[in-house]
This record gives sequence, structure tokens and C-alpha cells, in this order.
Amino acid sequence: MQRTLLILLVITLIISGCAPSQSIWGVPETPTPSSFADIYSLPIDPFVVHDSAIIFPTSTMPPAIATQLAYTPTVTPVDMPPLIEPTYTPALDTAPYLYYAQSGDMLSAVASRFSVDPSEITSDADLTKTTLIEPGTLLVIPNRINEATTPNVQIMPDAEIIFSITAADFDVNAYVKDANGYLNKYRDYLGSSGWISGADAVERLAIENSINPRMILGLLEYESRWVRGQPIDVLHTDFAMGFNDYRYKGMSVQLVWAINNMAIAYYGWRAGTLTHLEFPDGTRLRIDPRLNAGTVAIQYLFSRLHSQSQWAQIINPDNGYTAMYEEMFGDPWARAEAVNPIFPPALNQPTLVLPFEPNTEWSLTGGPHNAWGQINPAIYGNLNSVYAAIDFAPASARAGCDPAPTWVTASAPGLVVRSGNGVVMVDLDGDGYEQTGWNIMYMHIADTDRVPKGTWVETNDRIGHASCVGGVSTGTHLHFARKYNGEWVTADGPIPFILSGWRVVAGEKAYEGKLVRGDEVVIADPVGQKWSNIFREEDE
Repeated sequence: MQRTLLILLVITLIISGCAPSQSIWGVPETPTPSSFADIYSLPIDPFVVHDSAIIFPTSTMPPAIATQLAYTPTVTPVDMPPLIEPTYTPALDTAPYLYYAQSGDMLSAVASRFSVDPSEITSDADLTKTTLIEPGTLLVIPNRINEATTPNVQIMPDAEIIFSITAADFDVNAYVKDANGYLNKYRDYLGSSGWISGADAVERLAIENSINPRMILGLLEYESRWVRGQPIDVLHTDFAMGFNDYRYKGMSVQLVWAINNMAIAYYGWRAGTLTHLEFPDGTRLRIDPRLNAGTVAIQYLFSRLHSQSQWAQIINPDNGYTAMYEEMFGDPWARAEAVNPIFPPALNQPTLVLPFEPNTEWSLTGGPHNAWGQINPAIYGNLNSVYAAIDFAPASARAGCDPAPTWVTASAPGLVVRSGNGVVMVDLDGDGYEQTGWNIMYMHIADTDRVPKGTWVETNDRIGHASCVGGVSTGTHLHFARKYNGEWVTADGPIPFILSGWRVVAGEKAYEGKLVRGDEVVIADPVGQKWSNIFREEDE
């Protein structure tokens, strides 16, 4: 009788349009037609850079799937403790850390990771310089950490995360074809380009996000078995990374979510803004301060998807993710050894000039912000991916996205190694590899008059016209950023971003900031008000 009454009640609620807002599993209510209209009025395209960044909410994994792992070479009993226990440093005033600086370390970031003031770190080397610390430099650091930390085990080199030269000889299409898994037959539909094969999507994501394609394939295989087999279940067929949100259905969007979270960790570790992991159940774990950025990127991503006990198994180098990764692609440390360090000692930026013609008025419309991707500053705060880019707009440009009649020009000599989808990438060392040396990205360049791939440009040669091509933008502008050895270089950091003598200075938030040259200051303003105007002089 009770069962009959319950059924009648549910039917009545459905007919009346008052269905319960949640199921007993806590799954959010089914979107109404109006909410669907709101979502799809701005469709998510992973190959489009959004000025108004997309929010990536917390994953909501169904209980029946939450404990599944795609790659389980050994069985771990449920009541068995984690394969790698967190490290615990019990008390203050213990022996100091003897830490050897790694490539990309800067003093402020190291101090943040170890919870000390920079002045407390001592070394035989000169630490008063504002440049990157030379790799291998011994630092003596007080022990101020009195909480459990992740294991001090480096599981992935930095060069295997970024789009470094280690990826130059890797053929994505050939690997996917030989593996002959689900990905080999998969096609994705994108609003910006139509249908695209799974392998081509992976390759494009790697290039445009400056991430190693091996890493993308490794993540797909570990979480869903897409590369060498078939999806492990229905969830992972639609949501390849297991990020269960109906707005992110499809392989490419799932991978963008994963890539952006890895970027948060990788560049957050570089900057010293990330110190803890937070798991889906709200528990936290401090990151061991001696880890490298590549390892932190792996740890962070899996902490967003799995419980702490599962995570401990995944990061185990003997039979977790890295064991599978080495089985697929060989030893990543051997490849990295051939290209290390990513940032050599005493690295300086080459001479760059402002990227527009002299005596033409432009405006600084955006201070340092994300080089690429769709991370929302309001949600992630200081944990955004690297603030490597700045924006300029022609002062005479009309509102909207019409290509400007004025020209974007080359800031330095180099070889155009990529020209399409609004992007012109100029390789300053001219070896033809975007993964080596200094590269300059000019973004939102209109199709008409855009310099073609393979062109050698000199300083002041014309690149093309600013527009909104290649992204969703509030107006015509140039998005401008630097890379070195495949890694985005922060605009306001130990390697100053200097254009015609103007130094880029970050603000408190993304897109805020200024250009400073002596006692001259140009303040970023999104609508190009007079204090953001800048002229390049004739002799620059």
C-alpha cells in the first residue's frame, strides 16, 4: 500500500511540473528548457579562447562509479592502508631542509612552498638577484611545516607536462592508429571547425595549450581506456576524464578541463601560489615543498577526481599512473634528461619592441592574465594558470570585432611557425620548433593579410590586423604572450617582460596592471581610456 501511494505521489508531482529537485543520490535537478537555452547560448568550444572565462564546477561523480579506476594493475584490498602514506614533519625547530634548487625556481615561490620568509633562506649563492635561481644551488631552509604532506617522490618531469622538445618526434595520429582503441574511431564536433578526429583533436589541444601530447593520451588511457581499449563504462564514454557535468560532455571539453587544472597546478607551483591539495570530500593535504612542477600537476589533477585513498594508489610510481605512462611511452625521465634544464642559468628575454607601428595610438586594455585557456579568475583567484599575456587594442578601433585597419607588427625577428585560427607564433631562434627557445604569440589576428607560416619576419614587419578571430572577445584587440622551451613565461616575474623599455607590472587581479618606463606609467583599462593610451616612438 505504501509503495502504491509513493508511486502515485511521484506521478502527481511530475504531471504538475513539481518534480523533486534532487534524487536520493544528490544529483542536481534536470535543467529546464530555459536553463538549457542559457547554457547553449554560449556553446563551449575547447579551441576558442574566451575573454569571459568559463567556470569549471566541482565534479559530481555518481556513488556507483566513484571508486572505479581505469588502470588497476594490482588489486588493493579495501581495508588496506594507502600504498604511499603522507609524509609528516612533526614539529618546529627541527633540522632545516637542505634543498637543491630546480629549474624554474624563484626565491619568493620557494619561500612560499616552505612557509618561510625569503630572508630566512640562506645559501652560498647570491639570492639578492631577482632572476631565477640557478638549478642545483643549495638552499638551507628552516623547517616550518608541521602538517602532513604528500610523499616526497617526483613522478613526472616538467618537460613531459609542457609542449617541450621531447614531443617534437611524437606522431599522435600514428600512435593512436597503432593502439587501435576507441579514440582511433572517435570524432568530436566543434563549433569552430566542425567534425574533427580524436587524434587531430588531441594534437591541436597539445599545440594550442602548450602541453605534451603524450600526457593527454596518458590521461585518457588511465581514466577511461580510450587509447588502447574501450571506455570502461557509460560515464566515461560521454565524460572521458570522469568529470561528470552535463555541460562538459565530449572528449575535447573534458580534456580542456583536465589541461586547465594541470596548468593551475604547474604554474601555481612555479609562482608559489599553490601549497595544498583539496580532495572531493573537502579534506586537504599539503604538497611536499621539494616536489617539481610536473609532479604537482599530476597530483593536483587526480586530487580533483578521486578520493585521497584512491589518489595515493594513483601516484604510486610502482603501479600507478606513471607505471602505465612508462609502459605506453617509455621512460619520461630519460627524455627529459636530454633537454634539461627548461630554464638555463641567467636566462634573459631578447630585445622586444611594442607590437605595433610607430606614431599610432594603441591602448593597454589588459594587464597580465592567462596565456591560453578558459579558467575563471573569480572562481580560482590566485590559482589561475600562468599570467603570461597582455592585451593591446588600437585606440581608433570601433566597438565590436571588426578587424582594425592598423597593423600588428613583429616585436623581434623570427620564423613564423604557426599561422591560423587567429594565432601567429614567431620562433625567435629560427629552428622551426615551437618547443625550443623563445617564441612570441600574437593572438586574434584577422584572416585577411595575416602573415603566412614559413615567413621570416624582421622587427617591425607586418604580422596582420587585430580582431576577435580565434576566440570569444568583447572587442578587437591583440593578445600577446611569451614562451620559452615550450613553457609560458609569466609577464611579471623573474624574467621581466620588456617592450621598447616599458616593463609589464601585474595588478592584484587578472587583467589589471600597467606598463612602467622610468617615471612614465600606462595603466591597463578594458575600454581604452586615456590613461591606458600608449604611442610607440619612431626610433624604437
